[in-house]
Amino acid sequence: MSAHAGAIKGYFAVFAVLMVGTMLTYYAAFQDLGIWNTPIALFIAVTKAVCVVLIFMHVKDSNRLTKVTVVAGLFWLMILFFLTMVDFASRPWS
Repeated sequence: MSAHAGAIKGYFAVFAVLMVGTMLTYYAAFQDLGIWNTPIALFIAVTKAVCVVLIFMHVKDSNRLTKVTVVAGLFWLMILFFLTMVDFASRPWS
């Protein structure tokens, strides 16, 4: 088995995860889960995004600098989300 055979299996596995995740997202969108609708949708979306980043973007098999760059990008994204939520929560809505 060549090195590419393992990569192709990984691609098909991620494709299957993405298809199952898409079907779960579609199914969950029509269910009344109350307060859990958003967390479940976000969990499915994050799972799909992690699979794409690790396999399709080759972060799983990359060097340490690439992994640090991905983590730094996620950290910066969290800072931006936090600042957006602080702004949203601090506005007067009356």
